[in-house]
Amino acid sequence: MIDAAILPLQRRLMQPPARWCVARGLTADQMTISGFGIGLLACGAAAMGCVWLALAGLILNRLADGLDGAMARLTTPTDRGAFLDIALDFLFYALFPLGFALADPAQNALPAAILIASFIGTGSSFLAFALIAERRGVTTADYPTKGIYYLGGLTEGAETIALFVAFCLFPASFPVLAGVFAAACVITTATRIAVGWRMFRPR
Repeated sequence: MIDAAILPLQRRLMQPPARWCVARGLTADQMTISGFGIGLLACGAAAMGCVWLALAGLILNRLADGLDGAMARLTTPTDRGAFLDIALDFLFYALFPLGFALADPAQNALPAAILIASFIGTGSSFLAFALIAERRGVTTADYPTKGIYYLGGLTEGAETIALFVAFCLFPASFPVLAGVFAAACVITTATRIAVGWRMFRPR
């Protein structure tokens, strides 16, 4: 919901560290893969109940996610980089709640399953829309540097990361937080399907 508004600030903040990384020979793909590795460690920390380590890993994962795009724009953006970025992001989004489910299955397993199922809705509608938009040559002015068409919604990246931070700060509230966000994801999925239904009607 707020990704487009904060994107210019994010780009400005990422430019100096991105230049530093590029100057030392690091590539955007390396940053993407390293960030995902850190994200896996964060999920493991959540599963062991080490919420502060999970929070630290989450922050580093998201920092790497911001840096890889900035690094790509300073060099040469590639289709492979765009693919890795979106695929590993979606995988991380599913694995992080799973960590909390493993930490306390009795309390968190069902809410985590519902949340991850809602992520399937937002993710599949997002990617399906991007595929057809690419085929039709549709572009968006809000996210001109994204590797694929970025269709917004009530629950986007910023809101998802805020949710994950809340999981770490208030782990006992995981079921409530997951349930509320899952409901918001259902709304996002429904609105994206409605947009696709209107935009992609037969020519």
